[in-house]
Formats: sequence, C-alpha cells, structure tokens
Amino acid sequence: MSDSCGEIQMQYPVAIEWGDEKSATGMIFPDIPGAITAADTLEQAYAQAVEVAHLQLSALAKAGEPIPKPGRVADYRKQAEFFGAGWGIVEIDITPYMGRTEKINVTLPGIVIRNIDEYVALHGIKSRSAFLASAATEKLDGRT
Repeated sequence: MSDSCGEIQMQYPVAIEWGDEKSATGMIFPDIPGAITAADTLEQAYAQAVEVAHLQLSALAKAGEPIPKPGRVADYRKQAEFFGAGWGIVEIDITPYMGRTEKINVTLPGIVIRNIDEYVALHGIKSRSAFLASAATEKLDGRT
C-alpha cells in the first residue's frame, strides 16, 4: 500500500488487569476480538498488547471482516467483566487494514486548501491526504 495517504489512527481502550509478584499483568482490548495478552511487567504487557492488536486486526482484514471501531471506556467500566480493571488508551494505525489506497482528484476552494495545509503543518500531520482520510473517517464513523 502506498504511504501517500498517511496514517489513520484509532484510540482503542485497553482494560488492564494488574498483576503482582505471583501473577502477570493482563491487557484486553474489548473492541478487538481475541486481542488479549499478559506479561510480567506493565511495559512488557503494553508492548505485547500492541503487537496482539495488530495481529488480530490483520486477521480480520484478511478474512474480509470490518475493522472494529473503538468503544468508550465509560461504557466498558459499567460491564461486570471489567470490574476492578484499570484503563488505558492505545493509539493504533489502522491504515494497513483498510485496503489499497486509490488516487482521486478533489476540487476545493483555495482558502480551504490553505486552511488544510496550515492545519497539517501546525499539527504535524503527514500530508493533506492523511488529514482528509482522517477527517472523512471520523465523519463517516459519526464521531465528533
């Protein structure tokens, strides 16, 4: 896939089951089926959680399944299965799981293009295409 589109980042909640000297620290992504891992330290668990999330998202994409949208921590905290869990957010680039990029021509007023370019530069976004892909994804997902 071309990288001209940039990245589309999603912020996935992760439930943390704290370990101790006798048990590992576990991490579960409620939105990503099968994305569960554990390790001796929080740092190891985090690194493994990111890897497991990518593996599961890749498997979903290969199976032709949609990439799940992140839920809200506030909603998950109400569920009995997550009682007592800590919570974090893991930002994951889902671009590799969205299919091939395609080039299109878009006509926009000059002021809009300048505003996009200023926003891209100010916020360290990779490109106009990355900005437009992210904005479109957010709008289509119904997020604000």
